[in-house]
Amino acid sequence: MSHDHDDRPQLTAAQAAAVLTPPPGRTGGDLVVESLQGLGATTVFGLPGQHALGMFDALRRSSLRYVGLRVENNAGFAADAYGRITGEVAPLLLSTGPGALTSLAALQEAAAASAPVLAIASQVPTAGLGGGRHGYLHELRDQQASVRDIVKSVHTVRAVSQIPSAIAAAWESALTAPHGPVWVEIPQDVLLAETTLPVVSAMDATPRELYPRPELTIAAAHLLSDAERPVIIAGGGVVRSDASGKLRALAERIDAPVVTTFGGKGAFPWEHPLSLRSWLEDRHTTDFLEDADVLLVVGSGLGELSSNYHTFRPRGRVIQIEADAGKLESNHPALGIHSDAREALSDLLETVERREDPGAAERVRTVLEKVRVRIDAQELTLEQQVLAAVRQALPDGSPSFWDMTILSYWAWSAFDARRPNTMHSAQGAGGLGYAFPAAIGAAAADPTTPVLAVSGDGGAMYSLAELATARQYDAPLTWLIVDDGGYGILREYMTDAYGEATGTELTRPDFVALAESFGVPAVRTTPDSLATDLTKALAAPGPSVVVLPALLRMFEPTHL
Repeated sequence: MSHDHDDRPQLTAAQAAAVLTPPPGRTGGDLVVESLQGLGATTVFGLPGQHALGMFDALRRSSLRYVGLRVENNAGFAADAYGRITGEVAPLLLSTGPGALTSLAALQEAAAASAPVLAIASQVPTAGLGGGRHGYLHELRDQQASVRDIVKSVHTVRAVSQIPSAIAAAWESALTAPHGPVWVEIPQDVLLAETTLPVVSAMDATPRELYPRPELTIAAAHLLSDAERPVIIAGGGVVRSDASGKLRALAERIDAPVVTTFGGKGAFPWEHPLSLRSWLEDRHTTDFLEDADVLLVVGSGLGELSSNYHTFRPRGRVIQIEADAGKLESNHPALGIHSDAREALSDLLETVERREDPGAAERVRTVLEKVRVRIDAQELTLEQQVLAAVRQALPDGSPSFWDMTILSYWAWSAFDARRPNTMHSAQGAGGLGYAFPAAIGAAAADPTTPVLAVSGDGGAMYSLAELATARQYDAPLTWLIVDDGGYGILREYMTDAYGEATGTELTRPDFVALAESFGVPAVRTTPDSLATDLTKALAAPGPSVVVLPALLRMFEPTHL
């Protein structure tokens, strides 16, 4: 059997000599680091632990930048944000047992949000594997079993020479649409084992593209060209595939109104005449979507939040473009197109015929006016004032990260993200504590742009340790903490359902004094001075905290 090597890179004489005489003292940990460098990584996140020290020692001999957080789950959130912002793989180095398990909630969010996180965890020594009760520190009977339901793929290593291939396979899996977290597991003794293998050079782990089938594109184009009332729902897949420009071109080609999901914020211009914005938790929007004779859903599975809590019942034909095959027709019958959003929209643009609908923009204005009247009738001026102040203070290009808190729930529907891939939240899995460590990850991705994190006081308590991280790395971020004395949304839910709330009231620290004890400047603000104080904080170098004591309320739901 012959092989054509002509297209492979040729080694220079110096490189060949280096291959034949690798530097002494290298271990399995060095192969981990060299593999990451060979794949193009520049930054890694994590937390050291006894079994993982071989990896961390190897970092010292590398050019990789290490960002160490104080809790593994927060390190996972930081890696998640780095992956979302850059579209690149974010390596996450973890130790065995408690360290690995503490990262799981962050990995669940990465899975729900399709963030390419590469978790590399240590394991007990090889002799302790197999499920026996050997009594090793951090020992689990089957560590992989704890993550298998969360990540896209699991890759195991049992010998030093397996390390580069396992990491390359995981890297490719993380970047194959839909993106997501992956897991590599390496025993302690393998990480510490000395190796004379050549230094890992550049590796190729390019994921295959996910193109739509042409007959499905033709069928979808025909439906859209002939539609009387087409509407588009744009989800997070549009943002992740950098397809916002193609989405806008298609909407304008067929005069189709566009609503963006909470994960798809910024995918379509907020002030565009065809923009229905993001009022998905509103019956007026739901009714409008149900009235479409052709509904094009791009990069969304139409889950609970995107379907107004599963009250959405489309009456027309649904076309669903989705990179995650498991989401195709998972909630509604559709012409399912398994494809990356960018590729599918590109093909549709080449195939669909122009249709003109002078009344489309007027119908959009009518829906938005109905939404405005509904919200205004609830006298929620404080909430709208606070959200407007945040928008006023935040530079257009700055990313923002929102925890699970009332102001975030407002932002999902009512905040103008202005640009794609700038507004992110934990709405995929819905765990607390996301915003601040995620902002640290975004600051690591682009230290030239200020980052905003928004938390409630309950969610902030999950992340206080990372004030030390933000200070240590001088991260350019501002943390807005809305302090309402407890878990505000749960207080509302329980009061509405049961008449009173249980377990929602919290004793809090003085957040301003606490931040200052970490060396992080902080200020207590009011709704009237919020825009000024936030603007000043975001413009200052390094980390800062702005605390807003305020009791915010949610707008009334329409799905009950």
